[in-house]
Amino acid sequence: MAVIPLKRWIFAPLPNSTTVAGLEQALGISPLLARLLVQRGIETPAAAEAFFTPDLANLVSPWLMCDMDLAVARLRRALDSGERILVLGDYDVDGITSVALVVSFLRDLIEGPDLDEAASRFQPYIPDRHREGYGISVQAVDFAKASGISLIIALDCGVKAVEQVAYANTLGVDFVICDHHLPGEVLPPAVAVLDPKRLDCSYPYPDLSGCGVGFKLLQAYTEKYNLPLAPLYAQLDLVTVSIAADVVPITGENRILAHHGLRRFNVTQAAAFAAPQPSALASADTLDGPGPLAPPPTEAAHDGLRPGLAALHELATPRQGPLSLSSLVFGFAPRINAAGRMGDAHRAVNMLLAATQQEARYTAEVVDHMNQERRLSDARTTQEALALIVADPDGATSPATVLYQAHWPQGVLGIVASRCLDQYYRPTVILTERDGLATGSARSVSGFDVHEVLEACAPLLRQFGGHKAAAGLALPIENVPAFREQFMREVAARLPAGQLPVRPVEIDAELDFTQLTEEFLNQLGRLEPFGPGNPAPIFATHHVRAVPGSVRPVGQAGHLKIRLMQPGQSPGLVLEAIGFGLGHYLPRLLESPEASFSVCYALEMNEFRGHRTLQLRLNDLRWEDGK
Repeated sequence: MAVIPLKRWIFAPLPNSTTVAGLEQALGISPLLARLLVQRGIETPAAAEAFFTPDLANLVSPWLMCDMDLAVARLRRALDSGERILVLGDYDVDGITSVALVVSFLRDLIEGPDLDEAASRFQPYIPDRHREGYGISVQAVDFAKASGISLIIALDCGVKAVEQVAYANTLGVDFVICDHHLPGEVLPPAVAVLDPKRLDCSYPYPDLSGCGVGFKLLQAYTEKYNLPLAPLYAQLDLVTVSIAADVVPITGENRILAHHGLRRFNVTQAAAFAAPQPSALASADTLDGPGPLAPPPTEAAHDGLRPGLAALHELATPRQGPLSLSSLVFGFAPRINAAGRMGDAHRAVNMLLAATQQEARYTAEVVDHMNQERRLSDARTTQEALALIVADPDGATSPATVLYQAHWPQGVLGIVASRCLDQYYRPTVILTERDGLATGSARSVSGFDVHEVLEACAPLLRQFGGHKAAAGLALPIENVPAFREQFMREVAARLPAGQLPVRPVEIDAELDFTQLTEEFLNQLGRLEPFGPGNPAPIFATHHVRAVPGSVRPVGQAGHLKIRLMQPGQSPGLVLEAIGFGLGHYLPRLLESPEASFSVCYALEMNEFRGHRTLQLRLNDLRWEDGK
């Protein structure tokens, strides 16, 4: 029997009315938009203006990051002396985009028409998920030495690779590490370790993606040697994909980078729909406001997406309309990830580095096909995992989920863990067998530190790494029962006594349907891009009813489609609503068609066949009897 996930509605407290009124008057914005700003901690007109118009000139100086001077100097020496460089990254979206970022930037630095030389000097390298595992491997170091490579730039990994980097040092192979994961007690003996989470690092923004740390290295190099800025900003499409896929906070630098990266996507899309020629792109001054980092108009040729992302765009998001970070999460990230999960992640790197539309289209179609295979494998494994939870007498009431099956494919375990978490909302570990070890992925609920729990279980583990919300781990197979018991015990000890996690829904304001207009939606657009740390506003409306005959299921995944009205408050006004994953409410809606209830939702525009309508993306329903 399916479990209906409980949700806890949390209404934001009313902010200071004087502060709200001050923003409203100073900026000429609506009271509700001013309220939403204050609820996000933006209380002054200057802060609001900076929030509305993120400026690349406000990026943090890369030189505040520990070891940046050493990293730039080593890179310069390698470029000046003609060294070959191995650019190594993890096999997920963040690592793949990081590798493409650095390789494409460095190739552009090579002067002259010899493209073969540029391609051979900078070697992309993604570890094989099955043969090498996560991060820096001895095999990668040996490959570099055998290939005459003397410098490895490691991206989105490496901050805990103490032994591997020490081994590389014995071979005369240097490392520059660009990571964003939590470091261990001892740093690797690399030439430079760039990681804003280092305890001795004064960098003020610790939440960059791995690709974002790589971007800071390139930013520092560009500043140091007074290089044109357009090639640097041309990498923002990759940085934005990494930000979306790695679920980092959309605050501070991440929000600036994502804002301008999304404009590259949407400039390309607007041009594609306006004219068939891919060269019909906007000028660079549409990307950057005034300031010391704004590129001159002569560098307009770098606008828009690289061919690989443009080709993936055609496959992933065929409908017209502005792309959001959510579009990248659901349309782009799974396809890029699929290459590493189902085969060779280098295919995704090759797609992102493709120089021509023809090459990009071919590799994008290959990656898209791999994603289709991944989806089938994901669905089968998820079905098996959920069946195991149902079959366990304590499965629905346990404080955590730990599942192991030797035959499950390694590449989909993180997705399966997320699917199980969506259904049961508790910290989840999904394991399979690889090379005689139980290996897998952990995912956590909001506000719960799964990495801390794994640290408590460390004596049973061979290795682990990650952050609060997600981690990877490996342990001897014979330790799985003991690990499951200790993991459950450690999770329970960190929860309120006798209480299972309940998914929170943070609601910004209570509105009537009459307040939901296209003009209001356009005002909300000034708060984008949305994501963790800056979520799309969630609203609640009370005393609504379903329009008779409008309740119906959608698709095979338990979705809900409904038309809603609010009698008494807005008679005659009817709004369309979609509830993804809310199909479990269908029986109640059909059994009591006249009952009134409350809804919480995000407001969006649904565009279909040229027709635009306001739509509520439902988050939850709550009947007035409290059930």
